[in-house]
Amino acid sequence: MRKLVAVVGPTATGKTDLALHLALAFEGEIIGADSRQVYRGMDLGTAKPTAEQRAQVPHWLVDVVDPGEEFGLARYLDLVQAALDDVWSRGRLPLLVGGTGQYVWALLEGWQVPRVGPDWALRRELEERAHREGPQALHAEVAALDPEAARRLDPRNVRRVVRALEVIRRTGRPLSACQTRRPPDFPWLALGLDLPSEELYRRIDARVDAMIGEGFVEEVRGLLARGYRPDLPAMSGIGYRQVCQYLVGELSLEEAVARIKTETHRLTRHQRNWFRRDDRRIHWLDASAGDLYDEAARLVESELK
Repeated sequence: MRKLVAVVGPTATGKTDLALHLALAFEGEIIGADSRQVYRGMDLGTAKPTAEQRAQVPHWLVDVVDPGEEFGLARYLDLVQAALDDVWSRGRLPLLVGGTGQYVWALLEGWQVPRVGPDWALRRELEERAHREGPQALHAEVAALDPEAARRLDPRNVRRVVRALEVIRRTGRPLSACQTRRPPDFPWLALGLDLPSEELYRRIDARVDAMIGEGFVEEVRGLLARGYRPDLPAMSGIGYRQVCQYLVGELSLEEAVARIKTETHRLTRHQRNWFRRDDRRIHWLDASAGDLYDEAARLVESELK
């Protein structure tokens, strides 16, 4: 039975709880689609499944690399395919769960991602140039070499613009030519969870307050003590960046918490854009509905038949 169920949507909508319910009901295993939960030791700030939840149902692609390791889309796709093959080989149902839209659509749409390793010297050169001339200068170079790729890149996202130039220079080909798509050879069902913005923001703010109360500052302090620098990609995520600023005296704790909440609100709008690109492919469910679990189970049962 090579089928897959995805549970997607903005952060704090209850994806993990719904996925656990479905996994227990349909002999499933959960495969993460979260670009932050892959890092070991980064637990509270990424809202990782708890030890109790992970004991109930097997979880894949959580805690797979250290914060100082390179991790990107190509590696994710290799790992997720291995996880799928393992789950399917035992006759179980994989549930792809997370809010990183790039990871989700790359799998479901069959993106063929270039396997180009990092060129650290080139990256440093480009990052220094972005600092001197501004990120728009790098984006303009991408636009000159590959207009199609440039249209999909946010000029403010220096890391992705640098990566685009890295691939173009290393392969001698436009990035868009390396990013073809091959539809996957398995059927899938995508369930999307969402809430009105006001309720979603309330949940986010409560989660951030709980995160701080459970020891998030101590978690970040421990990561820094183990030598993980604030400028690492893993440490640049929402929450970790602001707490690092607090720990070096750039922000008060109150300012850091307020920024975490505001940035997470902004993240949910970005996540909605990723998943609302084609509503016809996702069954959207009200995350606050009383019959949420029953409706989701009915859709999964219908797909499995």
